[in-house]
Amino acid sequence: MSMVSEVHAAHILVKTQEEAQDVLDELKAKKSFAALAQERSMCPSGKRGGDLGWFGRGKMVKEFESVAFSLNKGETSGLVKTPFGWHVIRCLECK
Repeated sequence: MSMVSEVHAAHILVKTQEEAQDVLDELKAKKSFAALAQERSMCPSGKRGGDLGWFGRGKMVKEFESVAFSLNKGETSGLVKTPFGWHVIRCLECK
């Protein structure tokens, strides 16, 4: 298996662990990731449904990157804490 060199990911960024857990619960209840990002994310990417585009290694904070690069296409992370807040990350594509 070759190592992933780039990820096309989306995320939802919120302030608290509780908010992040609410987001995960709504996703489990089949709410749209993009709609939730537009509603809840503090990141400017929220306007694009949380889409961060493609990025390579070394472009994101360590905690975010290690999770983003561990996901398979279509997979959603659990709660990820970074200095910016709490994220839920979805891998849209990887190569």
